[in-house]
Amino acid sequence: MIDININEYDYNLPEERIAQYPLKNRDRSKLLIDDGKTISSGIFSDIDKYISKGSMMVFNNTRVIRARLLFRKGSGAVIEVLCLEPLAPADYETSFASTGPADWKCMIGNLKKWKSGPICNNFEMKGRRQRLCAERISPEGDAWRIRFSWDNQELSFGEVIGAAGHVPLPPYIKREDDPDDIDRYQTVYSSIKGSVAAPTAGLHFTNETLKKLSDGGVRIAEITLHVGAGTFQPVRVNNVFQHNMHSEHYYVTRDLVEDLIKYHGHITAVGTTSVRTLESLYWLGVKLSDQPSALRKSSQHFFRNFSQSINAPVATGQWEPYSTNTDMPVKDSLSSILELMDKNNLTVMEASTMLMICPGYRFRVTDGIVTNFHQPRSTLLLLVSAWSGPRWHDIYRYALENDFRFLSYGDSSLLLR
Repeated sequence: MIDININEYDYNLPEERIAQYPLKNRDRSKLLIDDGKTISSGIFSDIDKYISKGSMMVFNNTRVIRARLLFRKGSGAVIEVLCLEPLAPADYETSFASTGPADWKCMIGNLKKWKSGPICNNFEMKGRRQRLCAERISPEGDAWRIRFSWDNQELSFGEVIGAAGHVPLPPYIKREDDPDDIDRYQTVYSSIKGSVAAPTAGLHFTNETLKKLSDGGVRIAEITLHVGAGTFQPVRVNNVFQHNMHSEHYYVTRDLVEDLIKYHGHITAVGTTSVRTLESLYWLGVKLSDQPSALRKSSQHFFRNFSQSINAPVATGQWEPYSTNTDMPVKDSLSSILELMDKNNLTVMEASTMLMICPGYRFRVTDGIVTNFHQPRSTLLLLVSAWSGPRWHDIYRYALENDFRFLSYGDSSLLLR
């Protein structure tokens, strides 16, 4: 590990280059293609021309929730509550299904105006007025534990925020969400609710694009990683190694792990969240190989404890790859995960990662990346630099000089070896 100065990962991004709205047609966005030697451009709908037959693409199927809740106090002050992750019930599915109070870790906007007591908001659903209240319980790191309650016990929490909440557009989109965002800030393959930000590399895909890839002999696979607000957290320190990476939960199936072994050397990750998940899986397998006693844990004990400590076997730490000296083959690492799942009769494994991919990282599972263009001085730009090396300057210069649109609703790139 060496010192990395974030000032070296800065560039001038004019405000007018930040896409404020999506294109009418998802797959008509521009596509930059970099094979490590030549940079060119095309239309996203032609991406199948650049993905080899017999390869595999991995998509993040998380679904964005309407996590942004606005409460207006009697004084006129607006308190914004952004739901990050469930606390009680502690898993997403159970929390969304809950018809009673639900506790979530939340970020609060205009906190100084929320002195004490619950705040409430009315909303319309099923032809009648409903009421949602939020109560501040206790601090949760740099966020708060918020208890939500509502007056109609026939409604689940998922239904409540679906009706009362707003699409959590990123802060660099300088407008309020509108009805079109409900559809366009989701991928066409999204299915598992839990993200507060879209895995934006996937926003360009249409069902027709996916069919062309599949018909062309490309294996389409899915993982689930719920994207947190930390994805927008800027690096505020000069030395990257002093930055604290956010933790995110992910889910993988046994079939996916088997396919990763089968298609090793021919795997393209769609989005930085898919990259982090695939690379975290490798380091998780390394850890399991080094800690065989973990395989004897019951699944109940295993998953009850994993989220409580970054040192637990199913969590990947921020700097683990940089302090672990190993040349373990990918097949051996992933086979350790299969052994874990078989020992515990699991078809789906849940884990968490704080992995930070920055220059000096050696990619183990990923062979290609589909990704949008990222903010200056961001962890996502560091990931691109880890992949492309100093060439990231050329890629971003090309994009700026050729009128590519940037960030979440912007254009896309395909980065190959």
